[in-house]
Order: sequence, then C-alpha cells, then structure tokens
Amino acid sequence: MSANAWRCFLPILAALAVTGGSAFAGAPQVVQSTPAAEAILDGRNLEFVVRFDGPVDHLAARLEVMQDGKSVLSLRPLMDSAPDVLFASAPALAAGRYTLRWHVGAAFGGEAADGEVPFSIRP
Repeated sequence: MSANAWRCFLPILAALAVTGGSAFAGAPQVVQSTPAAEAILDGRNLEFVVRFDGPVDHLAARLEVMQDGKSVLSLRPLMDSAPDVLFASAPALAAGRYTLRWHVGAAFGGEAADGEVPFSIRP
C-alpha cells in the first residue's frame, strides 16, 4: 500500500480505535456525485464519482450504467481512490437518458446501501 493510501486510512483506524468501529456502523450515505442528479453531459470520456459520508468497501462495490432498465456498462471502481469515494471512468456513451446505479457496503462491517443517479447525454 502506498504512503498516500496509509495517510488516508490512519484517521479511519484512529476512529475505530476510539469508537470500537461504531462510527461507521450505519449504511453509507451519498454526500456528492458526479454527474449530479439530472445532469446533461456531452458524452465523451465520462468520469463517475460517488462520495460517501464515511469509508466504503471498494472490493464489494459495484457501479453500473443503466438505460431503459438494462445494464449497458459495468464499471470497476478504482481501488486507490479515497476511502469514502467510488471512482470509475467510462468510454463515450450515445445520446440518451441513463442511470448510474451503485451498490456499496460500509467499510468495517457496516450496512450495505444502493442508489441511483439519473443523467443524460446530449445529442
């Protein structure tokens, strides 16, 4: 693990030591996403970022781009992003309405959570 990754995890480990892990026991809540809900994008190389209120389990996380209820793209979150962030990039998408669907569990045994962010690609 890189020195930067350890610097990110040290505050988490300190919180666990003080609270016995209860600080992260609830389901993760989204505090920010890119794209934002109902954003209209140009469709070129896309970046998807979902920031949570605490650390998440990157290994068990899933990101999927859906259109008309069908999966059109399954994304693998980068493992070296911040502990509270899911990040993935994707190739260009055709014009239309999409939904970024995510599934994540809290790090350290917290509850799992699911959510969606609707967005569009302009023609």
